[in-house]
Amino acid sequence: MEDGVDQGIIEILKNEHQEILRFTKDLRKQCLRFMEYDEILMENFRQNVEFIRSFADKRHYQKEEKILFAAMAENLGLAAVKLVRNGMMVEHDLARLAVNNLEQALNHYEKQKDSESKLDILTSATSYCRLLERHSEKENQVVFPFAQRGLSTETMKKLDEAAVEYERAFIKMHGI
Repeated sequence: MEDGVDQGIIEILKNEHQEILRFTKDLRKQCLRFMEYDEILMENFRQNVEFIRSFADKRHYQKEEKILFAAMAENLGLAAVKLVRNGMMVEHDLARLAVNNLEQALNHYEKQKDSESKLDILTSATSYCRLLERHSEKENQVVFPFAQRGLSTETMKKLDEAAVEYERAFIKMHGI
């Protein structure tokens, strides 16, 4: 179970939320250090962007979007479609936008070292953190229980298998 492949999709996603939330707490601490002491470790911020893109987006969001949300939209009617497309997917896109904005601000700050770039780094990073905190809570408290209540046991079993297979392939591809 240490690699997460012996769990079902909901457990995998919830565990990933915990990892993402630990990350957001650390990112906020880095932002505070930058704000209070004008100290930024650019390499750490670059690694943060890479973590978000590789873990949150390519690993976590992809399981949600391509496996769970797709099954919900297909099997649970208009309410699920609206929840997924107009809620969760929009928030995934907002998170991607915040990360792109953060990367642009980092690039600009490296060249200019100006206050406006500093502000953009701080607002992009903290916006991402707040968004993911609220987003994870919504998924854990509303979306996942909705899926578990509405999807058949057979469908959930298929989703569990698909998530485990995705995890195995991801781990193998990335040498984790």
